[in-house]
Amino acid sequence: MGGATGRKRILVVEDEDNIAVALDYLMTREGYEQTRIATGAGAVDLIRQMRPDLVLLDVMLPEVSGYEICQNVRMDASLNDVKILMMTARGSAMERRKGLAMGADGFISKPFELKALRAEVRRILAGEPATSEDGAPGEARHA
Repeated sequence: MGGATGRKRILVVEDEDNIAVALDYLMTREGYEQTRIATGAGAVDLIRQMRPDLVLLDVMLPEVSGYEICQNVRMDASLNDVKILMMTARGSAMERRKGLAMGADGFISKPFELKALRAEVRRILAGEPATSEDGAPGEARHA
């Protein structure tokens, strides 16, 4: 598998350059290997090819939505190990539930604090269950 380096590989699917640059800075500083694709088209193929440990997935993408990408990844059993953290500018509880229902491992609203994002990335990579600290009380109750 070539994972001898032990570095976690992160794929960022984000069409906004300023956000992608911030994510790149953060992920590099955290010691992750980071790749970015700016459109939803081709993202699933890239995920199959790259097998990242985590995908930071924007919901609103040109061509193919983040939900669609999430669903496609989850329908492919060979990609079970790929974790998905969805990012959305419309961070309503409904959006969040939709993302988690489609198999996302986490959900973060934009604009996000880098600190919160870093914590969420670490949580997901460590395989810990989601919490509902972002003002959606009781959503983690059924865990």
